[in-house]
Amino acid sequence: MPATRTQLSQAYPIGSAIDADGRLQLGGCDAVELAREFGTPAYIVAEDDLRARAQTFVEAFRARTKDFDVLFASKAFPCTAIYRVLAEEGIACDVASGGELALALRGGFDPARIYLHGNAKSVDELRFARESGVGHIVIDNADEIERLEAVVGDGPAQPVLLRVTPGVRGETNDKISTGQADSKFGFSMVDAPAAIARVQDSPQLDLVGLHMHIGSQILELDPFRRAIEAIAPLGDFGTYNLGGGLGVAYTSAQEPPRIADYVAAKVDTVDRVLGPGKRILDEPGRALVANSTVTLYTVQSVKRNVSTWVAVDGGMSDNLRPMLYGSVYEAQIADRFGGGTRSRLTGKHCESGDVIVRDVELADPRVGDVIVTPATGAYGHAMANNYNGVPRPPVIMVAHGDARVVVRRETYDDLTARDVD
Repeated sequence: MPATRTQLSQAYPIGSAIDADGRLQLGGCDAVELAREFGTPAYIVAEDDLRARAQTFVEAFRARTKDFDVLFASKAFPCTAIYRVLAEEGIACDVASGGELALALRGGFDPARIYLHGNAKSVDELRFARESGVGHIVIDNADEIERLEAVVGDGPAQPVLLRVTPGVRGETNDKISTGQADSKFGFSMVDAPAAIARVQDSPQLDLVGLHMHIGSQILELDPFRRAIEAIAPLGDFGTYNLGGGLGVAYTSAQEPPRIADYVAAKVDTVDRVLGPGKRILDEPGRALVANSTVTLYTVQSVKRNVSTWVAVDGGMSDNLRPMLYGSVYEAQIADRFGGGTRSRLTGKHCESGDVIVRDVELADPRVGDVIVTPATGAYGHAMANNYNGVPRPPVIMVAHGDARVVVRRETYDDLTARDVD
């Protein structure tokens, strides 16, 4: 059927549409048919959206500087198939644990273009990084310096970046703000000079530059500029990793900066404050994957008391963000877009706080309806859990009318697979 994109907000994947019958199309696939074929809840990933956003980041940097790299901040969506798609697009990768490193390697990333993060890296993780040939390790604290030196030993020096906390924060939730002075991450501006000198004197470590990251889901550009200005007094380095942080649209009311404007703000400030010719690294995660994905649910009950409670077959086991951060999402019935019934979209878990969308207009919701919530690519699959013994959802990749399972749905047998007694 012919389709129109005019009814969809920017929270949906690029290329999504409502067809002439009023049914949501994702990657050329009918959302209701996807729910029937693969079951719900399910994460549906539009592959072309992933590729397009990666290309947009690369093109934006290429337009403003010659020496750069775009790193997928893979904590946002640590899934082998996602790593594989983004590796194919030619970008690099950052990982925040040994597990993410294993996934990135399995997904095809060149270890030389992987950056290992973490504020509490274990000896085992550092050894795994060295054995795997990880290109750069981002040092977070003084204890890690000694730990990494011991792992390197008499081997070739390990290229490292030093993470600093610039004392700048953007307007975002406290739980995902990392640039303020009182932070679990990085060296403070007071402690950074001594740490820089310490690493520069180490024969086991090769300090190539600085890293910073001020937080996530930031919808204004000025904090990124101020953070770069803040670290300028720490010295002159060849490489600056500016972290990520660009926010995305979770609802039609949110207007994040364009990728090109975000890149321009960072690159132009580096040139102005730190000087031309610097190698610039950037770490988009949410901005690469959030809007690539929607979650499909099936309505199990509609209860009316003070509110209208529309209960679905998922919830805080597949999207923990509304409960952790008060995050706001949109929701629609996949073959009946529109409003008319003010509802609370709630999950199936034994928590009163298990509410996915607290105030949403749905079109006469009924048992059996397929519900879609867009912008679930970042920290949905990543934070999925088995609360109440609920198996985690599958990840389905869609493109050009084809759909394939890239992560299968968990089974009840999976819940006991690690039991030893």
